[in-house]
Amino acid sequence: MTTSRATRRAETTQESRRLLIGAATELFAERGYRQTTFEDIAARSGVSRGSIPWHFGNKEGLLAAVVEQVAEELAADADALQPETLDRSLDRLAAFTRSPSTKLFITLMAEAVEPDSPLHQRYGDLHRALRDQVRSKVEQVDLPDGVGAEELSTVLLGAIIGVHLQWRIAPDAVDLDRTYSTVGALLRSVMPSAS
Repeated sequence: MTTSRATRRAETTQESRRLLIGAATELFAERGYRQTTFEDIAARSGVSRGSIPWHFGNKEGLLAAVVEQVAEELAADADALQPETLDRSLDRLAAFTRSPSTKLFITLMAEAVEPDSPLHQRYGDLHRALRDQVRSKVEQVDLPDGVGAEELSTVLLGAIIGVHLQWRIAPDAVDLDRTYSTVGALLRSVMPSAS
């Protein structure tokens, strides 16, 4: 009886945490971090406001959980791309760019550039991790003389973020599939063994 009750409590705790992270992800993407309140998150999630500090300590702890979850999703997606062709990887990147959760990165980016923002360090860490993931893929192919894996990774991540930003701002003006196809053509010209 006690084990069953403990199991139910653990499941309820995990479900509440999942609902809070999901609601915060949506609201941070829609309104930004600073404009989202505990009341907003509680209303969206259906979980009491008091549960937020219990699960996460404070709003910054909730933000950390949101960014960590999205970063884990990105890492899993990047790992899944490894055995695929460049074209297939770019197709998956376009699909990922279109997913609603990626709007979170664009919405929070403006806040992250402010040095006193709680997002500043987290975004720096996230971008470092993303560059590392891209670099691990780039290092698997022969690069031409004068092209470093670290620098190419920075350029690629910058291009992906820039394309994403442009598409979020003007989706009718940016054709993601054609744009990522162009990225593929450029990559093949620099890294012929990437195909």
